Amino acid sequence: MNILITGASGGIGSAVAQRFLSMGHSVYGIDTASAAVGHPAYRHFIADLRDPSSLPEIGDVGILFNNAGTQNSGDDLGNNLTGSINVTEKYIRDNPALRSILFNASASAVSGQEFPVYAASKAGLVGYMKNVAIRVAPRGVTCNAISLGGVYTPLNDPVVDDPVLWDRIMSVTPMKKWMMPDEVADWVVFLTLTNRSMSGQNLLIDNGEHDLNDTFVWPADE
Repeated sequence: MNILITGASGGIGSAVAQRFLSMGHSVYGIDTASAAVGHPAYRHFIADLRDPSSLPEIGDVGILFNNAGTQNSGDDLGNNLTGSINVTEKYIRDNPALRSILFNASASAVSGQEFPVYAASKAGLVGYMKNVAIRVAPRGVTCNAISLGGVYTPLNDPVVDDPVLWDRIMSVTPMKKWMMPDEVADWVVFLTLTNRSMSGQNLLIDNGEHDLNDTFVWPADE
């Protein structure tokens, strides 16, 4: 099956790409950065998701993982929401091979924590996901979102690398842990390949951060 992953050069994107490749699938990655995965069945494209004309032609996409995103970048709405809309509308159109669509939202979409525009972009992504889910359901296609809490990726280095902030985060994280990218890959595979009946849902996967203790920690000067 052909798997399309946006943000494929990041920690989560590359982990998900490698997982699907290990299962024998062909993976196409899109990112603004160069490829982070080397494999005969992997093909990488450099594109700006905000510009529909920069998106490559990829036929017969079976699974679309909208993973690309930025945090407090100055254009989180364009990168996180508009970009995902551009990608989704292009690759779900006239595509009989489509099986599943998954969006990487954020716990911020549920809690409203973190940066204002970032939270708004991710909440908008969840609303858009539901719209897509309604449209593709008659085709037997599932469409869901995952709203992750803390994940060990370079994007979170400002708190992971600060012992004081990290201790504060762990003090308010009920399960006293964050996710590794490989665990995110487990969820992506389950929701896109194993799941055939759940659609239109946003799964909050955050080690209990929101429902059990809703506190956000970040450097004060950012």
